[in-house]
Amino acid sequence: MPLPDTSPAAALHVRARDPENLTTAPSAAPSGTEADTGTESAVDAGDAVLDNPAWSSLSGHHRSLAEGNEHVLRYPEDVSPFVGVRDWGHPDVWDAILEVFGHGAEVSVSHADPLLPEGWTPVFSVPGVQLVQTSRLVPRPDEEAVELGAADSAEMNALVERTKPGPFRSRTHELGRYVGIRRDGELIAMAGERLHPAGWTEISAVAVDERHRRQGLASRLVLDVAFHIQQRGDRALMHASAANTSAIAGYEKLGFALRRRVTFGAVRTP
Repeated sequence: MPLPDTSPAAALHVRARDPENLTTAPSAAPSGTEADTGTESAVDAGDAVLDNPAWSSLSGHHRSLAEGNEHVLRYPEDVSPFVGVRDWGHPDVWDAILEVFGHGAEVSVSHADPLLPEGWTPVFSVPGVQLVQTSRLVPRPDEEAVELGAADSAEMNALVERTKPGPFRSRTHELGRYVGIRRDGELIAMAGERLHPAGWTEISAVAVDERHRRQGLASRLVLDVAFHIQQRGDRALMHASAANTSAIAGYEKLGFALRRRVTFGAVRTP
């Protein structure tokens, strides 16, 4: 069965502009870049779980949600399109994918660019970046942020539909803590937690209604989510499309830095 909403536009933040105006948000220090290897905020690229975060998340923190086998794990379709593969080089991996997804299915591929066997076809590929917190990140709780859950699912999905921050399903809120800001009872901004590789939590679904942008709401929510991530002893990471340079610059201003460049896409089984 094909995974829904795996188009390039839905895969990540693919718009070139920054609708939340993150780049105008106040920051604690100048932005970090891949070249900041000589500063105290330099990124340690040595945490191997971040090279395969979907597998680490599905085989660890999200094991109760995982479906699959010893080589391939996936989320239910109404939770997330992400798929975790233990080792793309294992000789049994392609048969294992077929066992989980069946024939003629679209399978999400992230943080990898495997050589496809005969009969397998690429569907799309989106260059992306992985950002991680540095010592410059100063998270803080937000007084206006309210926690969101199952009762808010319809509003969350409506906001995502309007803003297109990335893949979000009817049960994506089950992946972690999600928060939002309401004005006159309407949900106008949100952000939350997605992948949970060991020792880390990904901040995702950063979305602000167009009528309420340029107020720093996205930055406030990112810092709130990061605060609670750090309170429980994890570190924060983010992903974005490489084309979304404005949002990347905004996240860097908040205290994130580039760890590695990645690829997000999908392949079709034979």
